[in-house]
Amino acid sequence: MRRAESVACQREDPELWFSQLPSHLELAKAHCRQCPLQPACLAGAVERAEPWGVWGGEIFERGGIIAKKRGRGRPRK
Repeated sequence: MRRAESVACQREDPELWFSQLPSHLELAKAHCRQCPLQPACLAGAVERAEPWGVWGGEIFERGGIIAKKRGRGRPRK
């Protein structure tokens, strides 16, 4: 098996890492935690100030890391 085929972001639907749904992003983060390339991926994303998506197990928004992605719309009461 080639290296790229062994990592989840190459096997799974790429949209998972760039979804608007918080649950999808959390699933992508879970995939990243098991990836042998996670540290290098995260370092590269920080260096490039990735504008959005899950990189190296972290959610990026506007070039920075955020803890959680909030759902769209108004919060529930």
